Amino acid sequence: MEWAARRDHMKGVPRKMVIMAIGSFAKAIANILNTTSVHNAETLIRLVRSRPPGVPLITISNHMSTLDDPVMWGFKGFPICDANLARWVLAAEDICFKNALFSYVFRVGKCIPITRGGGIYQEHMNEALERLTEGEWVHTFPEGKVSQEDIPIRRLKWGTASLIVRSPVTPIVLPIVHNGFEKVMPETYFLGKRPPIPLCGKKINIIVGEPVEFDIPKLTQMAISKSRDLSHPTKGWPTLSQVEFKKKNVRWNEESTLVTWILCYVCLIGF
Repeated sequence: MEWAARRDHMKGVPRKMVIMAIGSFAKAIANILNTTSVHNAETLIRLVRSRPPGVPLITISNHMSTLDDPVMWGFKGFPICDANLARWVLAAEDICFKNALFSYVFRVGKCIPITRGGGIYQEHMNEALERLTEGEWVHTFPEGKVSQEDIPIRRLKWGTASLIVRSPVTPIVLPIVHNGFEKVMPETYFLGKRPPIPLCGKKINIIVGEPVEFDIPKLTQMAISKSRDLSHPTKGWPTLSQVEFKKKNVRWNEESTLVTWILCYVCLIGF
């Protein structure tokens, strides 16, 4: 259903309607039914509104609940209802694209379906790259799944790192860490299931870090110097020569490690 994600689909009217509706829902959950505090919100707003032309933005965050996106963008002052500024987000195909109706709404709402375990070269990862090529904003949850345990950031998947490396224009990367969403939409609320509607009266905390600009040439040289230590491929990789694979393997692993440390640091200073 790629056609539903096109900017010119029905002159953009469905997208504007969906973004407006979802944005209003997010604002109600974040500001009326619950209390949301945001540290360094101005940095996020500035990068969404006025980063250099053609420069893409990747925001990364931990994943506490199925409501993280869009509610994390519903705080006061954020232009969540602006369809032109709204993020593209990588969304789990098995959850958000269960049927034709869900698929249409999520596609119109700027969601890109990702098959978990499908590897970094699956079809729609290329779509995410296209959005970055156009200078758009893409949000990812590099942990790969919801985790409501009170533990440090888990080891990240390589998908986000591959987007950073493969993007024709190196994106600005903005780390975000939050908590409280696990109380608004707990995974095991009653009989091991989520509540039918979001809970209210909870406190949501969002910490926006500082933008990071990765030095891709430096990481490439690091990958070359370390590639001799790797000897076998990993599931999900395309067919590559041994040398090519080793270089890509190390480089994306280095990116993932850096992103993990950034998220952990933001988490420590924020909470």
